[in-house]
Amino acid sequence: MLGTTLAEMEQTMRDPRHDILFEPLRIGPVTAKNRFYQVPHCNGGGYRDPSAAAEMRGVKAQGGWGVIFTEQCEIHHTSEITPFIELRLWEDKDIPMLAKMAGRMKEYGALAGIQLAYSGINGPNLYSKEVPRAVSAMPIRTFTHDPVQARALDREDIRDLRRWFVTAAKRAQHAGFDLICLYGAHGFGIFQHFLSRATNQRADAYGGSLENRSRFAREVIADMREAVGDTMGITLRVSLDESIGDLGFSNAELREYIEMNHDLPDLWDLAQGTWEDCSGPSRFKEEGAQEALVRGIRALTDKPVVGVGRFTSPDVMARMIHSGTLDAIGCARPSIADPFLPNKIEEGRSEDIRECIGCNICITGDMTMSISRCTQNPTFMEEWRKGWHPERMNAKGDSATVLVVGAGPAGLEATRALALRGYDVALAEAGRVLGGRVARERLLPGLSAWGRVADYRIHQIRQRPNVETYFDSKLDAQSILDFGFENVCIATGARWRRDGVSRQHVVPFAMDATMPIYTPDDIMEGRRPAGTVVIYDDDHYYMGGVLAELLRQDGHEVILVTPSAYLSDWTLNTLEQRAIHRRLAGLGVQIVLNRGVVGIKAGHVVTNCIYTDGLTEIGCDAVVIVAARREVNGLYHDLTARRVEWADAGIRSVRIIGDAEAPGPIAWATYAGHRYARDLDAADIGDALPFRREITGLAAS
Repeated sequence: MLGTTLAEMEQTMRDPRHDILFEPLRIGPVTAKNRFYQVPHCNGGGYRDPSAAAEMRGVKAQGGWGVIFTEQCEIHHTSEITPFIELRLWEDKDIPMLAKMAGRMKEYGALAGIQLAYSGINGPNLYSKEVPRAVSAMPIRTFTHDPVQARALDREDIRDLRRWFVTAAKRAQHAGFDLICLYGAHGFGIFQHFLSRATNQRADAYGGSLENRSRFAREVIADMREAVGDTMGITLRVSLDESIGDLGFSNAELREYIEMNHDLPDLWDLAQGTWEDCSGPSRFKEEGAQEALVRGIRALTDKPVVGVGRFTSPDVMARMIHSGTLDAIGCARPSIADPFLPNKIEEGRSEDIRECIGCNICITGDMTMSISRCTQNPTFMEEWRKGWHPERMNAKGDSATVLVVGAGPAGLEATRALALRGYDVALAEAGRVLGGRVARERLLPGLSAWGRVADYRIHQIRQRPNVETYFDSKLDAQSILDFGFENVCIATGARWRRDGVSRQHVVPFAMDATMPIYTPDDIMEGRRPAGTVVIYDDDHYYMGGVLAELLRQDGHEVILVTPSAYLSDWTLNTLEQRAIHRRLAGLGVQIVLNRGVVGIKAGHVVTNCIYTDGLTEIGCDAVVIVAARREVNGLYHDLTARRVEWADAGIRSVRIIGDAEAPGPIAWATYAGHRYARDLDAADIGDALPFRREITGLAAS
């Protein structure tokens, strides 16, 4: 008898409980090879960085995804969402860019999907300067409240819009896509605008009853089926629940809609009604948070259903399908954190998955119109620009040993990636816990999932025989010179400032010595104030709000003062600012906006209005200052001061990375660690760009 084949061996490696995730799925005229469905997601590149976006999607194809979608693609110049940088399919000259993407997506057997969008009430047309068109005439809804209104689509406009969708579908077909997603969720797509009574106030055949509000989607899908339906699957992304009150498209009405139109698309793509709810961060949304809204919908239709929920556990994914809740597992953020998630499950390597932590740093790329980042996956959007692959490192250089000082996110990622390259790495940690800031912050309210940043890297490092980890190793320059390592990486982190220096104050301001002053480090290390606490937040990210929640849970009266017009205002970019405000207001935290702190006295702080400079005193027993962070870089400067001794000590390079070089979010630290590992022993490129970019060709005239 012949022995077991390699294919059979690989099959037996998979946990049989997960077999259902690898069954094919029919979607209209095409078939997905498995149930891993990368739903549309932004990336900050869009039409500006098409090759970067194409390679990012292509890497997911290598990673085993059965379906891979683009981000939203604008179908017509009369509805565009500048300044946001999405894809465009306005004319035939856009086809080659998209064809390149479709080709990369299909290279390993995945279905390539494109999401076609007409933004309607969300399209201010700042670039095209066209008058916006919407289902009903009303002000444009954008993140920046642009002072523009849309006119209502008339019957001729609707006929034009139907034709534009068909034209876009034909262009997508020509580009090589297998699937079309019609965008009608998150409040952003014209199909949701027709369905919702909040945005559809028409009195004609397209408004009023649910049947009338369904008419546009039925017409467009019928038009598309006639044009491309024998070769392309047509999916419809619809809102699970707008959650905006009686006028909103509710979960009950969605179910009625699907039952009424049960065979309308080839697949129903279900997503929460607002982007904030659908892509809520882990601080506020658990894995599978939309399950209750989805459960039972599958019984209303003959067509398959896909849903999302920041799925990271293969057990949860399999349960969603076994229970009949979903037919495919929709992932955006988890596919960014680990493009090889399907392959790792198939190979029985679930412990090697870089699980999404739900920090939403990826979304900030879209919100800031910049190339996106991922805290867990520093190669995201660098696959083409830098040639970085999430699972493969470049070959080792001509040196052999590296000392990494500091086991925070930068040091851990540098160690992991250096070990993969083949270097012998010593990781020296001054304390007895790996993880640095992550080890402390994961204990704060709502941030437990962030601990995955450390957990993943610690697990990977422990598998590597070429890494030695040393605890209780607070090193000085002489010790490092004595060790004889060829390369030294300083990743010693940063500490929160106690003197108030940040954005409002560029130098320390007056503080009475009798007032107890705390920093976030003090709180995370277990020191606690007494009585009423003022938190002065001039950091504007998550820390001030998280500490307010913690201290309020401890029973303190908390007053949070910030110079911004929004509490934790940078979290507008992570889609959690409103949730943070609601949470703290519900806990009884007093929120004081548009006021800074200009003095800390005995028993009170002095605040100033940022507009009038009018002063007000707020009584308190202690102050927590959430300001800037100061780099812990003394060891680095001690070493560089002794540069003349490096050669005799066998040292070839000393670098400082992460928060020790310049404090930033955790994603900046993991990126810094990865970049250090990639660049070690690389040739000096001088003034050349360290990444590739695409330049638009000039028109002939």
